[in-house]
Order: sequence, then C-alpha cells, then structure tokens
Amino acid sequence: MQRLLFGFIPIYGLLIAGAIGLGVYLCSRQEKELGLPKDISVDFALWVIPAAIIGARLYYVAFQWEMYAAHPLHILYLWEGGLAIYGGVIGGAVGAFAFSRIRKISFGALADMVAPALILGQAIGRWGNFFNQEAYGRLMENPVLQFFPLAVQIGGQWHMATFFYESLWDFIGFWILWLNRKRVKHRGDLFLGYLCWYGLGRAFIEGLRTDSLMLGSFRVSQVLSILLCAGAGIALCIHSIPRSRKIKGIR
Repeated sequence: MQRLLFGFIPIYGLLIAGAIGLGVYLCSRQEKELGLPKDISVDFALWVIPAAIIGARLYYVAFQWEMYAAHPLHILYLWEGGLAIYGGVIGGAVGAFAFSRIRKISFGALADMVAPALILGQAIGRWGNFFNQEAYGRLMENPVLQFFPLAVQIGGQWHMATFFYESLWDFIGFWILWLNRKRVKHRGDLFLGYLCWYGLGRAFIEGLRTDSLMLGSFRVSQVLSILLCAGAGIALCIHSIPRSRKIKGIR
C-alpha cells in the first residue's frame, strides 16, 4: 500500500530522490581522491541513475510479469514500488561502462566512487519498503519477538522486518567502505568489497522473505548474491597476492 506525505507526495519516491541526492554528494567528495575530473560525479549521475532505474524496473517486471501483463501502463508507476536492487546494479553498471568508454575514464575508479553511495542509497531506500508495507519476511509467531524493529505488523500479523535487517546491514557496509576507501590499492576493489558485503547479507536475508522474485524453485536474488559474493571475494584474494608471487606462479 502506497503511503503519502502531506496527502500527495509518495514517501517511496521521496526516499529514492533523497538517496540519489546524497549519493551524488558523496561521489563528489571522492573525485579528487580517485584522480577524477572535478564535477565528474554530476555528469556520471546523469548517465548512471536513469540506467539504474530502468534496469531495476525491468528486472522486477521480468520476474513479476503476471502482475503487469493485463495493465502494462503500471510499469511506469515507480512510486508504487517494484524496483529490484540487482537490476539497478546491472543497469547502472552498463551506464557506467558506457560513460567510462565515452569519457575515457577508468571504469574501476568510477565503480569505487559510486560504491559507498550505492550501498547507502540502498539502506535509505529500504525504508520505502516499510512505508509501502512490502519486502517483509515470514510470520513471527513467538509473541516475545513481536516488536519493531525485529518484526513489523502487516495486515494485523507480525512478520520478520527483513527490510530493516537489510537496511541495517547496508548502513554498516557503508561505514566500512567509507572508512576504508583510501586504503584500497587496486581500482575497482572498493566496488568488489561492496559486492562481497552486500551479497553476503542479501543471500541470508533473502531466504527469510516471502516475496522473493523466483525462477522455478530458486530465489533469483539469493542465487545471484551467492555468485557475486563468491566471485568478488575470489577477485579480491587474487588482487591481494603480491605481483612478484603472481608472476612466479604463472611461470
């Protein structure tokens, strides 16, 4: 159910807009640190944000097509919810790659610039699920545990507040990335760290939800989380090996 502020402003959309604004600000803070051109974050946002929103919506619609088949115009009703984070990441990555090729800028540097902003935006955006009463988990049957933020009441029943679990996990991930952003030695590693952290938490939390996007008997986001977490973890381990040892091993 859509919640409105002052009776006409969709809270879900307001949170997304706020997260985007904060994200652009954080990216601008890192331009000099990453050796990127001044104010590149604004141009970058104009490419990546639309691509991310389109990707997030198409990803969700693709796995929930039965909801939109009869009313395809509702695909445009973004304020009602229905944005898949991984679709946004994929769409945003495509936009970022195209931007990096056109502007001849390191894709890894751009990915590192956006990583903290991305996970913070996800942490804020999850509260849109709270106001829309979505992205909750299984029934919380133990009365002792029926309180917020451990559980949330939906339709008179208490459910696991999985939106809050993920929001908290993302906030912690943001601070880890932000505080360690200057210690990263290889371009792209901060983004790989994001994939590891977010993927680890999402793989567990997704298993608690009741509204997962499914492909047969598999929870799509859970499988994707495991694959991305494992792949990013392997890449980070490879990058941590001293260059001389890598060359020796190849010989």
